[in-house]
Amino acid sequence: NISIGGVLTPFAAPPVLMVAGKWNWDIVFMMTNFGWKAALAVVVNAALVVFLFRKELGKLPSGESGTPTKPVPPLIVALHVLFLLGLVVFAHHPAMFMGIFLLFLGVAKAYERHQDRLILREGLLVAFFLAGLVTLGGMQEWWLRPLLAQMTSGQVFFGAAGLTAFTDNAALTYLGSLVEGLTDEFKYALVAGAVTGGGLTIIANAPNPAGASILRRYFDGEAISPLGLVLAALLPTVVAGLAFRLL
Repeated sequence: NISIGGVLTPFAAPPVLMVAGKWNWDIVFMMTNFGWKAALAVVVNAALVVFLFRKELGKLPSGESGTPTKPVPPLIVALHVLFLLGLVVFAHHPAMFMGIFLLFLGVAKAYERHQDRLILREGLLVAFFLAGLVTLGGMQEWWLRPLLAQMTSGQVFFGAAGLTAFTDNAALTYLGSLVEGLTDEFKYALVAGAVTGGGLTIIANAPNPAGASILRRYFDGEAISPLGLVLAALLPTVVAGLAFRLL
């Protein structure tokens, strides 16, 4: 759901961010061609998970504690919203981006009592993952670019969904954007396929390593089985694929 939910806007997910500027995909285009389909698939997948694990979910504690929590001051909430808005607006201006981020860290440290622990370690995992993508992804151009250029739009959808399990989806879309003369249908199929397969492996989507870091303690030996992950991801992947291909 995180993988396909990233297509609601042109700045939410790396595979879209890699091509949105070059292909002139704005938020209206994304919501019209991708967003509503992704939202429908997210709802269906979430409903299936809740239904399949309804007994386990019913046994979970309600989350209510005996100690009442104080509400977060509206000013703190407003500051967080402004920080988020600023990071989105200045995403391509490193100096402003880092300045806003450092201010956010200062506010978070000064008012720790009003917020949860910052998951900086998990965020840095994603950052290093993307840094590795930028460094090493271009080296895969010699085989990915000619392969994508020879595919039809239908082939590229299923090809991208499969390749993203072994090559990060942002690398696929970035290398696809280097190919000139692509049709709109081909561009849509490339991005849709790249995000559809984002849950098949740990390396298929940038947020997956962070999610694995957070959840691994709940798995036997704190290790996630690659085969188990593929089998668990097949049904939601099929739902997402049907939404992007048939709607």
